[in-house]
Amino acid sequence: MKRLFVAAALLANASAMAQPALPVAPVPPRPVWTVDTLPEPAPLTAQTNKQPNMHRSEIGFFKLPAGRVMGSTSAVGVDSKGHIWIADRCGANNCANSSLDPIMEFDAQGNFIKAFGGGLTVFPHGFYIDTMDNIWLTDARAVPGKGATVMKFSREGKLLMTLGKPGIQGKGTDEFTEPNAVIVAKNGDIFVGDGHEADRGVARVVKYNASGKFLMQWGQPGKGQGDLEVPHALAMDSKGRLYVGDRWNNRVQVYSQTGKLLNSWTQFGRPSGLFIDKNDMLYSADSESRRPVGYGYNPGWQRGIRIGSVKNGKVTAFIPDPDPNPDAGATSGAEGITVGPDGVIYGAQVKERTVARHLPLAK
Repeated sequence: MKRLFVAAALLANASAMAQPALPVAPVPPRPVWTVDTLPEPAPLTAQTNKQPNMHRSEIGFFKLPAGRVMGSTSAVGVDSKGHIWIADRCGANNCANSSLDPIMEFDAQGNFIKAFGGGLTVFPHGFYIDTMDNIWLTDARAVPGKGATVMKFSREGKLLMTLGKPGIQGKGTDEFTEPNAVIVAKNGDIFVGDGHEADRGVARVVKYNASGKFLMQWGQPGKGQGDLEVPHALAMDSKGRLYVGDRWNNRVQVYSQTGKLLNSWTQFGRPSGLFIDKNDMLYSADSESRRPVGYGYNPGWQRGIRIGSVKNGKVTAFIPDPDPNPDAGATSGAEGITVGPDGVIYGAQVKERTVARHLPLAK
């Protein structure tokens, strides 16, 4: 009997190993951009990159389970208990063929609590934790059967809602091409930023009600005022205004919840991540500004985290990215960003495959 059991187990393992890997959706090659085809760099001022750094930075705070390493991540959030949630890309930069649970919960001391979501994602990207501590995650790529969705989980890991059609990319009102970011308004309305790659014909904000019914959408690819190109991050202030990290255009666009353009700011750098705290302070993570003509073109702007009040739009603090040669790569430093109730900033980093903490100097 024991031999039969062992043989059956070996056959089961062999069968599992023989399962074909899901094809990883290829990312189309990027065009060769020139100065004429790229958006204009953000205008420089005497204060650009010179605001004081009032934080000290550290890495290695989060204690992962034995045998697990952190993958690339742009998704980090803090819940009402002060617990930190991170969605990494399954120890690598893609979850398509991994069974690892990408959504991880840590306590305020960085101790691992639990993880969930294995097998459901391809490219975990944007993160939001609502007032009920539900976890919202965007999956920005697709393979057959999964990806190109926005998923809402309970903090226990139960899948409560899915927006989009798993594995199907499109421009319809019930599907996404590359959902970057998600945020929920006080009344429960849901906003999604769609379109991760420039010059692919998709750059929009899609709005749904609390039950997932489509309400409206706005935005079109372009460089003009009100246009979007790579709406990579979303944040909302105390008045309900929606801030869109219009990354490719090197600016933050401010809208009403019905899509009316209210303001356009370039002083917060090239925004990969946005967060607004209870005091209406805006935190903007610039992970891409570069001097060479091509991807990330925004010469004179140093990568890092810029901080300032949305009440006047003035940047008052800057945490510079320590990468010694940012022009050599497409990304470095914080991409996803959130701030805890104690003022600690968490920056999710794709290149370095970690989440850094930035603590106020007073702490």
